[in-house]
Amino acid sequence: MKRITTLLAALCCLGGLSAQTGYRPAPENLAARQQFADGRFGIFLHWGLYAMLGQGEWHMTNANLHYREYEKLAAGFYPARFDAREWVTAFREAGARYICFTTRHHEGFSMFRTAQSPYNIVEATPFARDVVKELADECHRQGIRLHFYYSLIDWWREDAPRGRTGLGTGRPAEKEDADAYFDFMKAQLTELLTQYGEVGAIWFDGVWDQDRNPSFDWRLGELYALIHKLQPACLVINNHHLAPFEGEDAQAFERDLPGENTAGLSGQEISRLPLETCETMNGMWGYRIADQNYKSTERLVRYLVGAAGRGANLLLNIGPQPDGALPAAALERLAAVGEWLRANGETVYGTEAGPVEPRPWGVTTRRSDRVWVHIFNCPDKELFLPLEGLRVKQAVRFADRSKVSFAQDDAGVLLRLGEVPAGADTIVELTVAER
Repeated sequence: MKRITTLLAALCCLGGLSAQTGYRPAPENLAARQQFADGRFGIFLHWGLYAMLGQGEWHMTNANLHYREYEKLAAGFYPARFDAREWVTAFREAGARYICFTTRHHEGFSMFRTAQSPYNIVEATPFARDVVKELADECHRQGIRLHFYYSLIDWWREDAPRGRTGLGTGRPAEKEDADAYFDFMKAQLTELLTQYGEVGAIWFDGVWDQDRNPSFDWRLGELYALIHKLQPACLVINNHHLAPFEGEDAQAFERDLPGENTAGLSGQEISRLPLETCETMNGMWGYRIADQNYKSTERLVRYLVGAAGRGANLLLNIGPQPDGALPAAALERLAAVGEWLRANGETVYGTEAGPVEPRPWGVTTRRSDRVWVHIFNCPDKELFLPLEGLRVKQAVRFADRSKVSFAQDDAGVLLRLGEVPAGADTIVELTVAER
């Protein structure tokens, strides 16, 4: 399972990223990787003080808000409608197998009880509740794994290293202290991995903030070693938009399916590690009051299936409201995706990328002797699948088990589909055997 890319040494040099040498994933880590890959669908939650401004999670730096003014938001943060049970129940019924929650985003506010800074949801707000603890307890009760997003950068802390973002927040430059900040991060990660039970993954973000400072070292090897020491099964995922570094257990892609790069963030080499792509349900990660441009259920289902057809998970984002409720439009989409997965989840969960690479018409997924052909767009009544090395024994429509006629030769199989009904995904199930 371990993979060290040929570019690792060069990337560590150019990015100032120390490697964790000699990493050997523990047996429980390998089992967790497989469980993660089998899950295929997770929910991403971007929630912090920025929700109160309704302008997305980057508003602090985009508007150059002074850090001492920004911190005053905490005194008014009281998400009275937050209910961990309602959240987790909605995600479970949507078919999600795990949740990734922003414990501390770039704004620097900790959404959990921490002894490392009073700037946290328990001490700095009238709400005074540890939402991470409530989420963790509910996830454990309902059998959903919980991952923790953790920002490497901080626009509020005075000792945080200055990168290319957060430069207009008014922090005194003379207070910058990379070693002190690193100790702070290690202490917080220790809290997250010792106070909340089993953690499925730590999901890092922000390596890219120092891309103009090639001498800077995030000391990732030390952070990864700490995580694997405290919880060997906990996966390390880092959204750095590069090929994986040693010590990472899954590979992240942002706003694109693996192999695509329309957003300019996912041109990296695809590794042999479990894959995950994150995408927004509307246009922003954090709550933005003016953004009601939610993707249709059909588009979300196709994105989920498209990820599975590339051997990847979909981490679908929601930005909760400042009052702690999930947006109604997001709940509507979740319910519809859940309905689709209850009917078709067998073709997604626990599958691998199918024998036919993604095509304009759709993708394939596979488990054992079953191949599922997911057809999004098929202008013809026939569809040829290059299946060299496989013999098709049977073809049926997954929805009603009606037979699909076909013809095959050494090059593949021709499915005679007839009319393909409109909808998110028409699925044909093939029973196959090796030639």
